[in-house]
Amino acid sequence: MAKGHYERTKPHVNIGTIGHVDHGKTTLTAAITMTLAMKGEAQAMRYDEIDKAPEEKARGITINTAHVEYETAKRHYAHVDCPGHADYVKNMITGAAQMDGAILVVSAPDGPMPQTREHILLARQVGVPYIVVFMNKTDMMDDEELLELVEMEIRELLSSYDFPGDDIPIIKGSALKVLEYLQNGGTDVDNAPECKCIWELMDAVDSYIPEPERATDQPFLMPVEDVFSISGRGTVATGRVERGTVKV
Repeated sequence: MAKGHYERTKPHVNIGTIGHVDHGKTTLTAAITMTLAMKGEAQAMRYDEIDKAPEEKARGITINTAHVEYETAKRHYAHVDCPGHADYVKNMITGAAQMDGAILVVSAPDGPMPQTREHILLARQVGVPYIVVFMNKTDMMDDEELLELVEMEIRELLSSYDFPGDDIPIIKGSALKVLEYLQNGGTDVDNAPECKCIWELMDAVDSYIPEPERATDQPFLMPVEDVFSISGRGTVATGRVERGTVKV
């Protein structure tokens, strides 16, 4: 979990990144936190801080879901970075079940791939109500017509799973270029062309994914999704609070 503690003065929304392995979900998650951290709205999390497990670092893929927090001008977000690899689909389902909306990451040079389809289907099945698309790695494609074809393919794919493909926002950019700009000492995140896609994405998430209604006045209910043994803490259960509140 992110170490930063946020006072809940803004509406809270659970979102996350889904999509095919190596399409840039964790890179985008890092780019969001590092960009918003420059405005004091997040704790910056580098790629290697999000993919914490040794086997994740060794293989360069996300296995377990990772959680970060950040804020926009309008909202507070809890963001879960889901694994895209086919071997870890159970972990993706656990992450997606917590979401009020999802950011589907699609590599522009590759277009929709097997786990892109699988994650859209799983998002539909576990009840993720809204999807925003980030078309990543657009810096690797010069042909505007090819980009339009990939966008059309994504929209058709979303429509085939009963999402409103024609209406879903698709933001184009390069998460890696954002990280390179910031890691090379860039600070003007408001005006840097590299960071423009992050602000467009956050605007789309703010406006397209509605604020969920929370049944806070009803009795507490939290289905247990997973159980961990944590040294010094004992057995810890995790899950999504469906209704009610809990005081910590």
